[in-house]
Amino acid sequence: MAWEQVYKPLSDSYFVSALVAGVPLYILFYMLAVKRAAGHKAAALATGAAVLLAILAWGMPTGLAVNATIYGAAFGLFPIVWIVITAIWIYNMTVESGEFEIIKNSLAAITDDRRLQAIFIAFAFGSFIEGTAGFGTPVAITAAMLVGLGFNPLYAAGICLIANTAPVAFGAIGIPIVVAANVTGLDMMKISQICGRQLPLLSVIVPLWLSVTMSGWKRSMEILPAIIVAGVCFASTQFIFSNFHGPYLPDIMSSIVTIIGLGGFLKVWHPKNIWKFPDEAAFNGERTKSSYNAGQIVRAWMPYIILAFMVLLWGLDPVKKFLDSILLIKIEWPGLHNVVSKMAPVVAKPTPYAAGYNLNLLSAAGTALLFSGILSVFIMPGYSFGKATACFTRTVYQLRYPILTISMILGLAYIMNFSGMSSSMGLAFTATGAFFPFFAPILGWLGVFLTGSDTSSNALFGSLQKTTAQQIGVSPELCVAANSSGGVTGKMISPQSISVATAASNMVGQEGDIFRFTLKHSIAMVLVISCLTLAQAYTLKWMLP
Repeated sequence: MAWEQVYKPLSDSYFVSALVAGVPLYILFYMLAVKRAAGHKAAALATGAAVLLAILAWGMPTGLAVNATIYGAAFGLFPIVWIVITAIWIYNMTVESGEFEIIKNSLAAITDDRRLQAIFIAFAFGSFIEGTAGFGTPVAITAAMLVGLGFNPLYAAGICLIANTAPVAFGAIGIPIVVAANVTGLDMMKISQICGRQLPLLSVIVPLWLSVTMSGWKRSMEILPAIIVAGVCFASTQFIFSNFHGPYLPDIMSSIVTIIGLGGFLKVWHPKNIWKFPDEAAFNGERTKSSYNAGQIVRAWMPYIILAFMVLLWGLDPVKKFLDSILLIKIEWPGLHNVVSKMAPVVAKPTPYAAGYNLNLLSAAGTALLFSGILSVFIMPGYSFGKATACFTRTVYQLRYPILTISMILGLAYIMNFSGMSSSMGLAFTATGAFFPFFAPILGWLGVFLTGSDTSSNALFGSLQKTTAQQIGVSPELCVAANSSGGVTGKMISPQSISVATAASNMVGQEGDIFRFTLKHSIAMVLVISCLTLAQAYTLKWMLP
């Protein structure tokens, strides 16, 4: 049966409906930040509350509400959980085979300093993985690597989440910007340029932010030259490619330039004091020397080199189309596809809400990781496919709770989207009038918190941003771009991302601790983007293309 969304079900005010629509988020926040509950328990309570509100307050038929939640959970399982499982599987194999010990030694030979290791791996290498794969892959891989290097698990998870901000808007070969342009009908290049005139101001300070978070201001000043090299390499390259090439390559090129620049710099410069975590043995004054020859080091890194190459290859349009031509199952979700209609003012006229589900089993990023793992077996000495299969089984069991959490969080996001609850919250922001540019990034931040994806946030709120901007007389491209730029700062507190981080850092059940760790950083960063967007809307218009 057809059903039309209602955005003011409780009164004539969007504000009242928005407050009630936020109840599942309040529950999630309380369970994670205050009770420090396990992620799957918090997600279960929040999702249950969302389903009840959709039925009782927003008037959504019970069957539709349950169906929309299951639809979201299916997206959680594939492609997101598929990425997490295969990424952690590769890491687990490198540990079991002993190759990760060589990786650790090779990194320590560059620097023993935990601050610089975090910048090199979480920020630079993680940005490359974000640019090629996105959707949780960089946090899964880099958090596991940092824990393997001996990082405190809480800091490993938190640092990787904070680092995974600057590259997110251009992640997965620029998909968030492409989606923003598609749903709004605005010029993709212009959106890319505006993001490229906002995010570099954040990117340039992220390495410093990471170091200060780990060791404080005084200790961070000890590595200021390296911090400047990393920040300037990344931010300048991000600006150049986003403004003069488009949204597809900023992350990949920025990360490559940063890895080469920082790696080269650390060959000739070392901090006077090597910093370790307080619970680690103090640095003994002897710098770690490589215990392995060049061939052994290359071999140990080869699974990640293969991973990067395969993910980059999988991201190319011709490759995707070829793989999809072999195996692509397109499903119009039964009982949900085009049954729900979006209504004004979210859209200009009643629009059926599509509910398509693609089982792109070959072209999915997780499959690229699977093939990377299979190829890696041939390289790892003394390893076999029997061991790899057993490792895969253990990995799935290891991730059983994160799998539940991610599935339920996506179920929560989709029931809020299909019921109209998310739109009720978004419409409440439009009442801010001329101050809306300040709140535009916060709307994107909320969307990423809800969905765990900058792409999904742009799809959810892109049209609303455009419409509101036009109504108040500011650049619609600015507000749409701000949705994406603000959204990146919500990634670190998204329950979906936190679930990935806990799985990678062996902190399952401690999602609340990580949420508390990242929350203040997330709020501070989104306020920076909000102030910048408000200024660009009126006093700093010269910054816009």
